[in-house]
Amino acid sequence: MRLRILHTTTYRYEPPATSVIQILRMTPGSHDGQYVAEWQIDVSTDTKLDTHEDAFGNLTQVLSCGPVGDIKVTAEGLIETHDTGGVLRGADERFPPGMFLRTTELTGVNPAMTAVARQLRAEAESDTLGFLHTLMTQISEHMTFDEDPTNSGTSAAEAFTLKRGVCQDYAHIFIACARTGGVPARFVSGHFLRSDGTVHQNAGHAWAEAFVPDLGWVGFDPANCICSTDAHVRVAIGLDYLGAAPVRGTRYGGGIETLTVAVKVDQAGRSGQSQSQWQG
Repeated sequence: MRLRILHTTTYRYEPPATSVIQILRMTPGSHDGQYVAEWQIDVSTDTKLDTHEDAFGNLTQVLSCGPVGDIKVTAEGLIETHDTGGVLRGADERFPPGMFLRTTELTGVNPAMTAVARQLRAEAESDTLGFLHTLMTQISEHMTFDEDPTNSGTSAAEAFTLKRGVCQDYAHIFIACARTGGVPARFVSGHFLRSDGTVHQNAGHAWAEAFVPDLGWVGFDPANCICSTDAHVRVAIGLDYLGAAPVRGTRYGGGIETLTVAVKVDQAGRSGQSQSQWQG
């Protein structure tokens, strides 16, 4: 599948900020099932983008400028994808899987989550893949997709208690429960081609990857209750959202900060709509 992506992030500072530093994780990499045919990042201000790789191997750009009142960052390109059944191969792995058993503030569990994870793990016995599929289904049934009650700082435990959230919350809950069950899991940020025909989105997408013996890393999208497919474009990974956020940084000075995100994901050259209805 050929997917054309346009991701725009706009910051406005009133009054202008004295200086701004942002780390951009908006550039996808190539691996089995994903090939970056075209990609570019443009910034509205006169600034230099320093490109490097972070500890997880994510391609990053560091933006620094100021004084500034408005910043618009545009990432766009063409990605060719192939369905690998959710199994990730050919990616640059910097750490052993066990490192992704580490708990963070956003992926801690509460007693109810611990009980669910341990029960499902006990029922699955040595079937790690079966445990993960059942966990994904349980989370999908427990949660209701809702953009209002959570934000980027909402933890897995908080979202699980609310029973509501967005794709980021679903991913954090899955990761937290998988780790509780002894399975390494990590956060993935990227993009998703919605099969209900929706092209314009107000955010990127998020899902999880878990390590399965004899298979390796497998993508699980609990917000849609599917393993990752050729409709997913993988951009960055981390222990949680903070390590894979598309834009994250700080500013000095300025007053009110307004953030606007617009994402467009479409199949290049498609003439009709897809068949199933997913949300993300």
